[in-house]
Formats: sequence, structure tokens, C-alpha cells
Amino acid sequence: MPFDFLKRKKGPEASAIPSGPGTANEPEGMPFDGLTEDWRLVGRMLITGRLSDALNRREPIAITGVDWAPIDGSEPFAPAPGLKSVDPYDLIIVLVGDDSLPEMTDDERTAHKVHKVSYEVALEVPPYRVVGTVLLHPGSEPESLMQRSSEMFVAIIDATATMDGKPVGTAETAAILVNRQYVRGVEQVDVRTGERHQKLPGSSMGGTNWSDRAR
Repeated sequence: MPFDFLKRKKGPEASAIPSGPGTANEPEGMPFDGLTEDWRLVGRMLITGRLSDALNRREPIAITGVDWAPIDGSEPFAPAPGLKSVDPYDLIIVLVGDDSLPEMTDDERTAHKVHKVSYEVALEVPPYRVVGTVLLHPGSEPESLMQRSSEMFVAIIDATATMDGKPVGTAETAAILVNRQYVRGVEQVDVRTGERHQKLPGSSMGGTNWSDRAR
């Protein structure tokens, strides 16, 4: 599948959305909500295990029961029965709900987070902005998300996504998987406001504080 497969064609063909009966209620596979540069795709990926693992294999993934719509809201969702697979390279972000995550025990959740440092960040992945928390290994800074990595997608938890200041999807999702190849900017922020932390009044008592590191 070509890298620009899901880019909208310019001109009269731009509004040519496939029609036909959808199968959005088909139970097999894992639900996904993926956004490309021009389209939003909602359906099911025919995978087992973690969604991020499947995406990070960088291989086309079989999909079913897909509806799609332009991200600019110019047209409503419509069935896309002709879409049988999606290339992870085409996806900029994937919104992940609790129903898209495999069941984990409390011990497994703790083990997954152990030895990692949490950072509240805002990622610029045009045309989207993602704000949430990322867990990184000690010694890694948030700016490393713009560097090459064996992992193509990074999980931002308790995250929100916006486009032109307007929310994308639900108000808050369990996680947003961000394609690192599209990241154009990273900064540490207060997730409550999405803005950088304000420097507290008064003089420093010495040492390096969090706000100094964030600059």
C-alpha cells in the first residue's frame, strides 16, 4: 500500500467516498480509531495482543467494518467496505479506548510502569496536537521522541488530541498512539491547561528545579 494511500485527492474526486453496507458491529478484531492527514477511520483491526505492538511491526494490518470521514468534518462518516488493510505509515495518531487495551492485572500494570519516568507533554503532530503523559526510561528526555527509534508509535496516556484548537474524538482517551515520524515538536506542559508551567514567584533556593529542566 503506498504511503499516501489515504491522502485526499484534489479536485472532483475528493468527494468520492465508497458506499455500501458497513459491518461496524462485527465483533471480531480490536476496535481502532485512526487519523491520517486527511481521513478519520473507525473500525476493527484483525489482530490479537496489544494494538501498539501490531502497529510497531510496520506491516499492513487487516481491517474490517470500517467507516471513514474527512477530518475537516466536511462530510459525515460513510461505510468503506473496500478498505481491507491499513499501513501504519499512513496513520498519524490512533485513539485508544479501554476496550482497545488487553486486560491487565494490577501487578501487570505496575510492572509495565516500573523504572519509568512520567512527563507531561504536548506533541505537535500536524495537523494535530496531543497533550498527555508519556512514560520514558530514566535518562531519556521528552525531546528524544523526535529521534529515530525501533518503536514507530509511542503511547501518550490520559491524553487529548485537538486540531485547530477543537477536540478530536472524545474529551479524553485511555491513550493516544502517536506516530513518531510525524512529530514536529515536543514540550513539557501542565496537562490541565496544555500550556507550559508558569515559573513560581520568588527566588530559587539553589539546585535545578523542574521548571528549569523544562526550558
